[in-house]
Amino acid sequence: MEISALTRSVVKKNHAVISPDGYVNSTVPGWANCTVNVIINEQMGARLCQTLITLQKDGNLAGSTNQSQIFFYVIEGKCKATISGQSKVLTNGQFVYVPIQKEYVFDEVTPGTTMLTFHKVYEPLQETPVPQTLFGDAAHIPANEYLNDPALRLQVLLPDNLSFDMAVNIFTYDPGGHLPFVETHIMEHGLLYLQGQGVYMLDHQWYPIKKGDSIWMAPYCQQWFTAMGKEPAVYIYYKNVNRFPTVV
Repeated sequence: MEISALTRSVVKKNHAVISPDGYVNSTVPGWANCTVNVIINEQMGARLCQTLITLQKDGNLAGSTNQSQIFFYVIEGKCKATISGQSKVLTNGQFVYVPIQKEYVFDEVTPGTTMLTFHKVYEPLQETPVPQTLFGDAAHIPANEYLNDPALRLQVLLPDNLSFDMAVNIFTYDPGGHLPFVETHIMEHGLLYLQGQGVYMLDHQWYPIKKGDSIWMAPYCQQWFTAMGKEPAVYIYYKNVNRFPTVV
């Protein structure tokens, strides 16, 4: 019998590791016939929200974006996404970015479909337009070498221009691949492991990580990762970008 007081989840002031063994379901208005786990949220000190959604038979997500934009990524399964009248069927590895002031509906789901979301309050720039709805497919996005290391490959899912104040990328590490230095930066991260395993260093503490785990990293939380095992480690992650480094 497994001891119920054991978990790999850790929540600190500037980082968190959330493993599936500790999930507690939430109810989100407008999201019906689905299981919702709020992984990262402002309540823990973050400036983003990350959720994991499992859609059941007749599952339906309906709502509107007001101040916050939402990025939806299909981990597994199939559904139809309609954003202010624009519809597309999404399957594994496909996604849609929903800007502010849009209505969205996800329906016609295959039971068991799982989706990841990243939410962020949009910060407008006077000289740039608000981004438009964007559908995409990770399978069609090149995986470029990261810092000239063939063991590390990065896919950039959202356009790199000043209209966007958030980025979502997929990072792949071959077994033994690792970050070339300890990163210390202003960007905040939320991420989910899609495949593989490894060891993550966060604020000089070491954590075993595997598929299904999520991580929150506050600004300036020092970070480093190495992939272990016999298959590549893959995670999808959010970061805030392209805005002034101060609010005053």
